[in-house]
Amino acid sequence: MDKILEAVNMLLAMDKELIHIIGVTLRMSFFSTLISCIIGMPMGVILEKGRFRGRQLLKKISSTLMGLPPVAAGLIVYMLFTKYGIFGSLGLLFTVEIMVVAQVILITPVVTCLTSSVVSVSGKNLRETARGLSLSRKKTMGLFLYHNRKALLSVLLTAFGRSIAEVGAVSLVGGNIQWKTRVMTTAILLETNKGKFTFALALGIVLLLISLTVNVLASLLTKGDKTDD
Repeated sequence: MDKILEAVNMLLAMDKELIHIIGVTLRMSFFSTLISCIIGMPMGVILEKGRFRGRQLLKKISSTLMGLPPVAAGLIVYMLFTKYGIFGSLGLLFTVEIMVVAQVILITPVVTCLTSSVVSVSGKNLRETARGLSLSRKKTMGLFLYHNRKALLSVLLTAFGRSIAEVGAVSLVGGNIQWKTRVMTTAILLETNKGKFTFALALGIVLLLISLTVNVLASLLTKGDKTDD
């Protein structure tokens, strides 16, 4: 109980390193979620409602990538951006930007598959509406995304939750560097191993509160969407 009180006091005191770690975490999670949704949501609509050769194969690949181990994704990115890698000249290794890249690789398949699942539920009626209005493919995709906006916002929150809780990939490509690439999950792991339980607990409290908020919002949106139907 004493450790919890100390952790709360540390949060109330706005410890500089604590605030910096939270800021880096939110920045990384925001951009990785945004980019993943920009790529994954249209892709999910295309894979579910498109009619082209290789569609089923792409759906299977997306489903498989949902289970991609974070450390494996981190290793792939590390090899590509290390000094001797294809993109080594960019000098992005051990930066927040490369952590976003690794997160996008992990989260985009999740967003794609969840979007595909959402669109499949309301697909037939919307397709007939689009045909009746003679909408182009681009406008038809927009119709699918707009009609399912609440469910897709829930997908976005799920992606954000996945991003903010990830450890392996961001630790590998970011290096967990103090005042630069250290995020809440990697800091909790490090501080716990060092025996600094108060600092780790303070970060854990913030992480739990954010995760709880995201889950509650996603649940409310899902319920609201079902009520509208």
